[in-house]
Amino acid sequence: MTVPSGEQLEIQADGYRAVITESGATLRVLEHEGSPLLHGFGEGQMSSAGRGQLLMPWPNRIGDGRYSFDGQDLQLPLSEPSRHNASHGLVRWAAWNTKERVGGSVSLGYRLMAQSGYPWTVDLQVRYQLSADGLTVTQTATNCSEQPAPYASGAHPYLTAGSGPVDTWELTVPASLRLLSDERQLPVGEEHVAGTAYDFRVARPVGDTRLDHAFGELDRDRDGVATAVVRDPATGRGAALWADRHHRWLMVFSADDGWDPPRQALAVEPMTAPPDAFRSGRDLLTLAPAGETGDTVSVSWGIRAVE
Repeated sequence: MTVPSGEQLEIQADGYRAVITESGATLRVLEHEGSPLLHGFGEGQMSSAGRGQLLMPWPNRIGDGRYSFDGQDLQLPLSEPSRHNASHGLVRWAAWNTKERVGGSVSLGYRLMAQSGYPWTVDLQVRYQLSADGLTVTQTATNCSEQPAPYASGAHPYLTAGSGPVDTWELTVPASLRLLSDERQLPVGEEHVAGTAYDFRVARPVGDTRLDHAFGELDRDRDGVATAVVRDPATGRGAALWADRHHRWLMVFSADDGWDPPRQALAVEPMTAPPDAFRSGRDLLTLAPAGETGDTVSVSWGIRAVE
């Protein structure tokens, strides 16, 4: 019998332990010294609410699943029919192949074949690596087609700082901009966070704030890295998610809708482009035709323990 998420790939190093699944190359478990850093899911379960999944070749939503690129008008299947959107890419439920497993790292790959709505073949790879600095995730895409291909990527980890709800946890999001969304979670505008309930540039309790927003204009260190932190002030423990310069957006979700009980974790989702980028073109990447300069893109993000 095969469990719903397929083969379970466990890696360990320097006090960290992670479990990655064959289904979607999903990050099911991440722990440090036995304490969870993620609100994951059981071995006998499917991922729900996007927990730990990779979002490729686009993160978040495409309104109506309809977009135009390079002179083509294209229509994707609506994977979020309640909101009439194509959501979170095409590989969340695919069976990924293990490419290499050495010590505290594992690499998986998947060939995304040309299909209705996305007529490009793209080789995808992800490497999960543990070290004393925590988990580093590197997502790579290579265009195998003769034509340029639109592309963006993201991931959907839910961070935890202990027992929920999240209201008493402190949150830091180094972002000056928030996208405003309609009832379909599609962008309709933007605002600077200064003076609003969504300014988490300095750590403060989440309180009763409902979060389901994309944040941009990220503040970065000298290496171009932006870091968000979830921390329980009562214990000092928590998790930090960092994202490299390719990730211009962080989606933050307080796990209200679709959770029972709600508000037990905080999704902090690194994204190279904002919601609906296939239609707006905002921060959308174009992979060059196969064999040409720019046919491959590689981006990194990671999670470490906060104590």
